[in-house]
Amino acid sequence: MHSSILEDSPNARINKTILDRYLSLPLEDNVVQATYVWIDGTGEDLRCKDRTLDFIPTSPKELPVWNYDGSSCYQAEGSNSDTYLYPVAIYKDPFRRGNNILVMCDTYKFDGTPTDTNKRKTCLEVANKCTDEVPWFGIEQEYTFLDFDGHPLGWPKNGFPGPQGPYYCGVGANKVYARDIVDAHYRACLYAGIKVSGTNAEVMPAQWEFQVGPCVGISIGDDLWMARFLLHRISEEFGIVSTLDPKPMPGDWNGAGAHTNVSTKAMREDGGIRDIEKAVAKLSKCHERHIRAYDPKQGQDNARRLTGKHETSSINDFSAGVANRGCSIRIPRGVNDDGKGYFEDRRPSSNCDPYSVVEAILRTICLDE
Repeated sequence: MHSSILEDSPNARINKTILDRYLSLPLEDNVVQATYVWIDGTGEDLRCKDRTLDFIPTSPKELPVWNYDGSSCYQAEGSNSDTYLYPVAIYKDPFRRGNNILVMCDTYKFDGTPTDTNKRKTCLEVANKCTDEVPWFGIEQEYTFLDFDGHPLGWPKNGFPGPQGPYYCGVGANKVYARDIVDAHYRACLYAGIKVSGTNAEVMPAQWEFQVGPCVGISIGDDLWMARFLLHRISEEFGIVSTLDPKPMPGDWNGAGAHTNVSTKAMREDGGIRDIEKAVAKLSKCHERHIRAYDPKQGQDNARRLTGKHETSSINDFSAGVANRGCSIRIPRGVNDDGKGYFEDRRPSSNCDPYSVVEAILRTICLDE
């Protein structure tokens, strides 16, 4: 790629105001533009395409099953490429607005079996077995802005910024970059109906975080995947790349995670700290299984991040502690003092599949598998 600065990004150079004259064109009341969104064969990237509806849907079950070329998404052979989209969640469209919608979809092969990267099916089956426990999840999604050349946004092209320290929750042009995208994404998520609960600048410059939750069961996966779609889609308009790579810069820089906060009904009640401690004990016996579930490459991505440095635990060892960000499992100080609440699993990578994370946690702490 010959381009080396943001101004060379084709998307950044397009005059965005021209689009407004077309988005403002009136449509019939029953005409709906629906954007179907799905996870491709990488287990990390998202794809989308649009279709026109002649009614206003109120449930995913009302939406038509659709298909796409799975051979172009790493999910099928060209000789038998039809792959199917089954709508599972509807969100308001913050780009087109009005009655237009975004649709999160499951993917299935021609024979009706789930694609290899459809982790939602088994997650839902497990979540349905745990409804009496009323499991809540909140995920802290870290990510990094990159320039068009793949270099962290705002970093010197032939060097590095100052050491980490002033950037976390920082304010000022010399500490944070691209807050405009962060605010646009935050607002778009709220408009869409995603349960986004906050955002902040992270430890490494050009690194940010947003939080989704608390959500009950499977909905955390739907909301987080759609929030990721909006992040990539909005960044696209600014001509900037958002990466979920768990260690975008080698060396003395923080990686990116998807710290997962978990509680059950029993944990949230008086004396729930005992249930939290029981859950932690169960998790300690299944560390390797969870590591395999916590990134799309069975732990290989997390191996670059979970080194025991930069607020991480070692990928090889399980640990737990109160207010300790160097542990696998952190029990917040306030939870320990109150004797109830939740715990934080700090192991999931930023590019994890939240469906896989939720399934693994529920199997361990609720189903005793």
